[in-house]
Amino acid sequence: MLLKLERGFDKFADIIGTITAIAMVLMILNVFYDVVMRYFFKTGSIAMQEMEWHLFSVIILIGIAYTLKEDGHVRVDLVYDKLTPRKKALINMVGSVLFILPISILVGLSSIDTVVESYTMMEQSGDPGGLPYRWIVKSLIPLSFLLLIITTIGFFIKNLNVFKGISKEYSNYNLKEDMHHVQCELEEHKFHVVDIDGKDEDTKKDVNK
Repeated sequence: MLLKLERGFDKFADIIGTITAIAMVLMILNVFYDVVMRYFFKTGSIAMQEMEWHLFSVIILIGIAYTLKEDGHVRVDLVYDKLTPRKKALINMVGSVLFILPISILVGLSSIDTVVESYTMMEQSGDPGGLPYRWIVKSLIPLSFLLLIITTIGFFIKNLNVFKGISKEYSNYNLKEDMHHVQCELEEHKFHVVDIDGKDEDTKKDVNK
């Protein structure tokens, strides 16, 4: 059951990652267009220039949730890297409950009033030729933290599976194949033993012969 939930949350996060990737490509094309128009044709569009940071906002705000799924956020690994998978999973679960979820709920709820105010006044760019409907960009803030809450639940379930030893990483682990590799290595090196004098046993056998 938990593994099915983990796969479901992972698929949801992958959809978010796909949207972020599309926004990244669109932003690159947008910047390319602006640069070509500005330096080769001595012209440009304020709306297209503003679209750059609109798309950048999509990448950052929406991509937060996908980054958590991939465990790609910056962390201090002085101690964490040396811990066992179960201890890492426990730290991740505690961090999700005590830090990620409360902050996500707080920021998400507090940003709703800003979006409502922007929508009510139909906020738009203050520059001539700029983009209208700025409330759409601001609405990404509560949406971003809603998606982060959802992926945090999936992140918690994934680490719970690791803590319980039923993670899909463990389920894909082939013990028989790993033991075969170990046996092959032992067969390869069982006659090659180095003594404390720096001479190996193979050399000694050749000398005795």
